[in-house]
Amino acid sequence: MDLFYQLNENLDSIIWGPPMIILLIGCGLYLTIRSNFVVFRKFPFILKETVGRVLARNQHTGHVGEVTSFQALSTALAATVGTGNIVGVAGAILLGGPGAIFWMWIAALVGMTTKMAESTLAVAYRDVSDQGVVRGGPMYYISKGLGFKTLAKCFAFFGMIATLSTGNTVQSNAISSTLYAAFQIPKLASALVVTLVTFIVIIGGIKRIGAFAEKLVPFMSGLYLLGALFIICTRLHQVPEAFGMIFKGAFQTKAAAGGLGGYTIGLAMRSGIARGVFTNEAGLGSSPIAHAAASTDHPARQGLWGVFEVFVDTLVVCTMTSLVILTTGIWTGHGDASSLVAFSFEEGFPGGKYIVTLGLTLFAMSTILGWEYYGETCCRYFLGDKIGRYYKFIFVPMVFLGGLIRLEAVWAVANNLNGLMAIPNLIGLLGLSGVFIGLQKQFFNDHPSDVYHPDEWHPLVTEKSK
Repeated sequence: MDLFYQLNENLDSIIWGPPMIILLIGCGLYLTIRSNFVVFRKFPFILKETVGRVLARNQHTGHVGEVTSFQALSTALAATVGTGNIVGVAGAILLGGPGAIFWMWIAALVGMTTKMAESTLAVAYRDVSDQGVVRGGPMYYISKGLGFKTLAKCFAFFGMIATLSTGNTVQSNAISSTLYAAFQIPKLASALVVTLVTFIVIIGGIKRIGAFAEKLVPFMSGLYLLGALFIICTRLHQVPEAFGMIFKGAFQTKAAAGGLGGYTIGLAMRSGIARGVFTNEAGLGSSPIAHAAASTDHPARQGLWGVFEVFVDTLVVCTMTSLVILTTGIWTGHGDASSLVAFSFEEGFPGGKYIVTLGLTLFAMSTILGWEYYGETCCRYFLGDKIGRYYKFIFVPMVFLGGLIRLEAVWAVANNLNGLMAIPNLIGLLGLSGVFIGLQKQFFNDHPSDVYHPDEWHPLVTEKSK
């Protein structure tokens, strides 16, 4: 196992080296600039069209799709808000120091446009069967939009395999580790329960997963954020110092105490961006698979939900988690990412660890369910429906296995597979940037409240794809 972990660490340093960082941030910057900073210019409108419509119970329905836009968002958030926001933030700080959070923010700010483009293209190029079954994602817009079928197959293959680590074993491992640390529940028992629940829910497909996530995500997000906000408010005098550590650590040129031989700008940047991608998945290409199933009147409208997803996931939840860790101060003498946040909450107020334990358990559970849909969709594309429909019978046993193996080894594999997924997706986004720009201009320059029909934007997609 030690040799396996070392090999993955070596591969991680190659995949997540400077070229990947430049590609991820560069793609986001390119789309942000080319779209004339539409995400920032239209952010109030984006909030109105997303959270505003949810609160007003006024969503766009009755269009092609299997789930509502909010259910698609909830599925995507369920697959992102979880171990990345809890264990991932703690791991980034332990590996790269407080400065890693700054690079998480940078990844999120440019990632909002990246996620908007992904979600928009996923709807524009999705497939709808005669039975109303909707499937989409990077493999569809790479193949149909660019004609790069081999590259599309590569994404589907990497996505199919990555699901077994990023959205499966990482999550079940986090659940079993957290429950053992908090309640001494045997990992075997946790693994068995999580495996059983997973099997029961995924049989119902995206509709059952979406309905489950729609109810779970708002409740657990609210409970977790209230707990974090309480701790931060009781330690307001330490918040400026925490932000100071974040900004100073982001540009630390000399090794400071801690980390792998000391925190430096290189470690902070690498760990922050890598964990940032894991938390919000902007550029990774996974959540567009969920957004593609949404019932919406125009691709760019679903892109608004992609922006909101990144905003909530990283700029809100991850920031709150990092401030709790840094203001409580126990991170300097703690080496276990899986339990650091729980101990930080417990330091904040008695019983705080139970909020983290419950939140991590339920979010990780929902992440497993969302990623099963991702993996099965990739598998059906790569191997065909006849074989792909049996993907769940490989996925479920891996949930059980993930609850028993070392977290470090799982994270190493997850990071590498995330990078391999991102490469073909980013190529697709850059190649289809003209389509994205055209669709968002059509949406915003006309009347955003109007109802569009596929025959109005399909010609634009076809023309821009040539």
